[in-house]
Amino acid sequence: MTTITTQDGTSIFFKDWGPRDAQPIMFHHGWPLSADDWDSQMLFFLGEGYRVIAHDRRGHGRSDQTDTGNDMDTYAADTTALVQALDLKNAVHIGHSTGGGEVIRYVARSEPGRVAKAVLIGAIPPIMLATDRYPDGLPMAVFDGFREQILHNRAQFFIDIPTGPFYGFNRDGAEVSEGLIRNWWRQGMMGGAKAHYDCIKAFSETDFTEDLEAVSLPVLLMHGEDDQIVPIDASAHKAIELLSNGTLKTYPGLSHGLFATHPKLINTDLLAFIKA
Repeated sequence: MTTITTQDGTSIFFKDWGPRDAQPIMFHHGWPLSADDWDSQMLFFLGEGYRVIAHDRRGHGRSDQTDTGNDMDTYAADTTALVQALDLKNAVHIGHSTGGGEVIRYVARSEPGRVAKAVLIGAIPPIMLATDRYPDGLPMAVFDGFREQILHNRAQFFIDIPTGPFYGFNRDGAEVSEGLIRNWWRQGMMGGAKAHYDCIKAFSETDFTEDLEAVSLPVLLMHGEDDQIVPIDASAHKAIELLSNGTLKTYPGLSHGLFATHPKLINTDLLAFIKA
């Protein structure tokens, strides 16, 4: 496997396809998945002549099943380590859900010349948890429920999420993909239970307000209007107000996993933003 080792000795798995002199696009997956969630996007952009990179976040997929460092600052530091190891410049960073938080924290702290643009898809910023500043967020009871499910029966929980709200397969008339459900479960169960448990705090309680305000590069927010995991009113509609150079594109009726259920639509819109 292709890996790098971080300063704390953690092995991070990554894929790196395409011409080394082409503009790089780096993909950041959501909880509790892996780089494999981006297969459709990686193949599409590889065909368009780009260099495409995706990694398994620590504790996820084929990276080490860490019991420490499962927090947003460390995720961003791991991204920095991979970017430096591959010497990526003028890159586009695309993150989904938790990966969107990872992207905006990394970009806000990145070295000049490393990043060209960023895309947040169904992303968690500014914060998922309801707070005094963001009262439209979700109550702590939701995330406590996630933790309880991890402790009780992670394998069943990882069937229930994709079968139901993640892809909107619980909606009347939904075209259910058994393949997407099984692939979600496969990716989730590859990762470590401790890292998945810890990451719930990272994705729910991290406040990205200062990161959003610090980024002046072009940022595209893409969000399904029927996102049942990261509701749009508490996320994208708030995040766009904090970005100085942001664009918001929403998708009526689409779910949290919109780039997997509608890859042609999302890939076309991503390509247009990257080329603009």
